[in-house]
Amino acid sequence: MWLTAALRVLACAAVGLAPLEGYLLQLHGQLAKVVPAALIAAWVVSLVRHRRLPAPHPLHLLIALLAVVLLATSAVHSAEPFTLEYLVRWVPFLVITVVLADVAAREVPVWALLACAVGGAVLAATGGLLSVLGGQPRATGPLEDPNDLAFFLVAALPLLVALPVGGRSRMLLLLPGAVLVAGAAATFSRGGGIALACALVWLVARRGIPVRAVVVTAAVTGVAALVFAQAAQAELARAVQEKSHIAGTNADTRVLRWQAAARMLADDPLLGVGPGGFRQGYAAASRNAEVDEQTPVAHNLFLEVAAELGVTGFAVLIGLVALGFVAGERAVRRGGDRREPVAVQAALIAVLVASVFLSEQYYLPLWSLVAVAVAIEQRALKESGRCASST
Repeated sequence: MWLTAALRVLACAAVGLAPLEGYLLQLHGQLAKVVPAALIAAWVVSLVRHRRLPAPHPLHLLIALLAVVLLATSAVHSAEPFTLEYLVRWVPFLVITVVLADVAAREVPVWALLACAVGGAVLAATGGLLSVLGGQPRATGPLEDPNDLAFFLVAALPLLVALPVGGRSRMLLLLPGAVLVAGAAATFSRGGGIALACALVWLVARRGIPVRAVVVTAAVTGVAALVFAQAAQAELARAVQEKSHIAGTNADTRVLRWQAAARMLADDPLLGVGPGGFRQGYAAASRNAEVDEQTPVAHNLFLEVAAELGVTGFAVLIGLVALGFVAGERAVRRGGDRREPVAVQAALIAVLVASVFLSEQYYLPLWSLVAVAVAIEQRALKESGRCASST
């Protein structure tokens, strides 16, 4: 059916194009919003045409609660200059989470969404490596900040485990894996490196990937890194020098911003300072600690959300993440192919660890991974129900 085909294409495109957002914005300021908007529209048409609603799930309750918190704190802080702008940034992610969870549980194969996430990240990593060869000290590619690029790459890397490639053909996954690792390494993001290490530990501990595969991938990546280093010695030396120069400064400024976020939360613990409130209130909360940066991000998703949405919004967001882990665990315990839920759990771990050092609530991986985890659980429930009815 054409509507099902449209949902599949649009859902895969929305996930696959997310790491390439910067390239889309270079073409047109609104181009990155076209595919998600088309996906939402097609989903609504599908619901109306089939006269159905999404199957009830705790995800919907948490999304609704988060929407209520956002509206409440936005109403309280409606006079602030960034409130409406940041509220508008939040809302599409809430909607797209519900949409992806529904279509991935019904029309769109989960493996296809994961493959597109990996494919988009591989293209982004390639762009990042080319940007280094083109003279950039750190890989950027489609994203202005190298740390944001690393976030997408380390979130996608564990998903390779879930791709439906078996036997000797799985060796083909070494190439995209090496590109993702090399791209992440070229960003020189320490947070990305820690996040990737944590995700790999989870995969090995949950038997999602054998230790041998980690060793082989590391060896391939190491050889590729040596070749790349030989081809770009001057650029690499400059990048290392620049990173070492700014590393101490980055650590100091992050502490200042975390302290400011903590002060904001202490002053407005229930509903916070409103969407965009950290940016507006940073100078005052930090006592002008950074004269040259008056409206930054907190560089910590958790503290920034807590400061802006209060303890209530923070608790709901943590509930969403926990729901993703629990959904994945339920799918694992119901048997069947455990690679998908374990890989999504590992990717969520990478997202959470990276988000300790970055404000990434306005990028898709956090939301799409929770949605996919819920969809995997729903598919496992349907499969177990069919098996029970046939026996």
